[in-house]
Amino acid sequence: MENPLGFAHFLAHTDIVARIVLCLMLIASIGSWYLIATKGVRGLRTRRRSAEFLAAFWEAPNLEAVAARIREKGTTEPFAHLVHHGFTAIEQHNRCKSGGECSTVNLVNAGNPEDLLTSALKRAIDEDKASLEFGQTFLATVASSAPFVGLFGTVWGIYHALIAIGMSGQGTLDKVAGPVGEALIMTGIGLAVAIPAAVAYNHFARENRGTLSQLNAFAYDVFAFLATGVKTSPMLTDARTTSEKVIAMARAQGVAAGAECQPTHPGLALR
Repeated sequence: MENPLGFAHFLAHTDIVARIVLCLMLIASIGSWYLIATKGVRGLRTRRRSAEFLAAFWEAPNLEAVAARIREKGTTEPFAHLVHHGFTAIEQHNRCKSGGECSTVNLVNAGNPEDLLTSALKRAIDEDKASLEFGQTFLATVASSAPFVGLFGTVWGIYHALIAIGMSGQGTLDKVAGPVGEALIMTGIGLAVAIPAAVAYNHFARENRGTLSQLNAFAYDVFAFLATGVKTSPMLTDARTTSEKVIAMARAQGVAAGAECQPTHPGLALR
C-alpha cells in the first residue's frame, strides 16, 4: 500500500512549477558535487606537486637545473608556473638586448628589466588565482540561492495544499498535516543542496588564500633569484625583506664598481 505521506506521493501530486523547482535544485546539486569532487582531487594533486617542486627548487644547484625540471615535469602547479613566467621574461629581455626578434621597443618590453620581470610574475599569479577560483562563483550562487528556491517551492506547495483543503471543506489535523508536510519537503531539499555548497566554498576559499599567500611570498624570492642570481633563504625569514636586502646589496656592489667602469644594470643578470 502506497504511503500517503511519502516522498513518492509528494512527487506524484506536484504541478509543473514544483517540478521545475525540483529540477533546478537537482542540477545545482549535481553541479556542486561535481565541483567538490574535481576541485578536491585537483587540490590534493596540486599540493603534492607544489611541495615536490619547491623542494627541488631550493635544492637545485643553478637555474639550468630548475629550467630542466620545468621542461620535464611541466607547469601543472602554481609555483612552477610562476618560475616559468620568470624564465620567459628573462629570455625575452635577453633577445631584445641582443637585438634579436624584438630589436625595436614595444609596449611589452618597454621599461626597465625589473619592471618586465615584476609584471611577468604578477601575471602568473593572476592566472593561477583565476585557475584556483574556478567554480567558486557557482558554489557561492548555489549556497546563497538554494534555500530561497526551496522556500519558494514550499510556499507554492502550501498555497495549493490550502486550496485543496478549502475545496474539500475538511480542516482537521489529519487533512492538513499531509499536504503541508509535503510542501515543507521543498525547504529540506533546498537546505540539502545549499549546505554542501556553502561548506565546500568556504573550504576552497581558505585553501586558495593560503596558496596565494605562499605564492606571493615565493614570488619575492624568485624575483631576487632571477634578478641577482642569488637564492635567498627558503622562507626562513620574511621573503620580501630578504629579497629586498639581496637586491640592495647587488645595487651597492654595482655602484662601487662604477668608479672603475661604466655601471651596468643588475636586473636580470643571470650568474
